Amino acid sequence: MQKRKSIFLGLVACCLVTSFVACKKAAKDAATDITAANDNSMAESNYNDAINMVDASAALGTSFSFRTETGANVARIEDVLGSCATVTIDTVSATRKITIDFGTTDCVCPDTKKRRGKIIATWAGTRYRDQGTVITIGFDNYFVNNNQIMGTHKTTNQGLNTAGNLVYKIEVSGSIVKSVGGTITWNSTRYREWTAGASTPMNPLDDAYSITGSANGTTVLGTSYTINITQPLIRKMSCYWIESGKIELTPTGGTTWTLDYGSTGCDADASVSVLGLSYNIKLF
Repeated sequence: MQKRKSIFLGLVACCLVTSFVACKKAAKDAATDITAANDNSMAESNYNDAINMVDASAALGTSFSFRTETGANVARIEDVLGSCATVTIDTVSATRKITIDFGTTDCVCPDTKKRRGKIIATWAGTRYRDQGTVITIGFDNYFVNNNQIMGTHKTTNQGLNTAGNLVYKIEVSGSIVKSVGGTITWNSTRYREWTAGASTPMNPLDDAYSITGSANGTTVLGTSYTINITQPLIRKMSCYWIESGKIELTPTGGTTWTLDYGSTGCDADASVSVLGLSYNIKLF
């Protein structure tokens, strides 16, 4: 809502100094941009949550020692599961499996989202974090806030880079049936460099990642768009938000806008640049 309000306040000013036709087109472009941004945000959040929960399950096992939030800006990724989910880990079969089962009725998780259904991760080999391991995540009647999450999430461990950090290639081919509004699609290829915390696998909260890559999708309105990370996104798992980095979003036939996460550390502050103007926003 903050983003929508900021953009359209700028458009009002635009209409005071330029032609009506030009501003009418700008308003249409902005509405398209907002829809694409919202749908992309929903997809990115839900698929990221899935791999975070699988990673935590692999590191901590079936019984977590849940932590209490100590500050408004401090995330506790284990608390996504809370008492809602049952975690089952099969380390005997040739194909290993983690099943996170939220049950058949909605359960309100500690992150306030309602979940039901299953997240299922599989991989071959004995070690979850070995180089070359491919972890495939699928979904079985999995819903978040009544939005059905579908598709596949594949993570390939590409080993150490020249800086000595593990790099994961993350590929998502997904779709979300929204509770209201229709279906969106989302396809993403990202590279996630594990820049901190790799030596302490039992403590996911000290992990930090540098993320690059691109994505594309279609909105509920049928509009296609592309996303490019133009400056690596820095994400620390102890923070709810991306701390820095930039992305560009371009709807087909629309206006390219830039989201800048800033460089002020763990906070919800960011800015959007579109149509030659810049607006400060809060991330939610």
